[in-house]
Amino acid sequence: QVHLVESGGGSVQAGGSLRLSCAASGYTKCMGWFRQAPGKEREGVAAIYTGGGSTNYVDSVKGRFTISQDNAKRMVYLQMNSLKPEDTAMYYCAAKAYGGTQYCRTWAADYNDWGQGTQVTVSS
Repeated sequence: QVHLVESGGGSVQAGGSLRLSCAASGYTKCMGWFRQAPGKEREGVAAIYTGGGSTNYVDSVKGRFTISQDNAKRMVYLQMNSLKPEDTAMYYCAAKAYGGTQYCRTWAADYNDWGQGTQVTVSS
């Protein structure tokens, strides 16, 4: 099991920025960020392969969001720039503990452990 705790959410105006943080207590191969707005399904946002740092993003956030890691601190971050109202959601950190490939997908079914979520609200 991996215990995950997200932080850094808040309220921001459209065009603003936030940085989310996720602290992991156990081994992870992949770390991902997902989000869920009220009444909508959970969707992938970004993922990072912890062994080499390769990243993957969904089209809606490419060029605006950046996922990064600090393995020494066992932390993963999501820098969110140029935020839009449609980015408003509960954001979840997730971990995948095993696998043979060196890339990580933004598919929720790939992930084994989940954090409690942190709310991001973007006003227009």
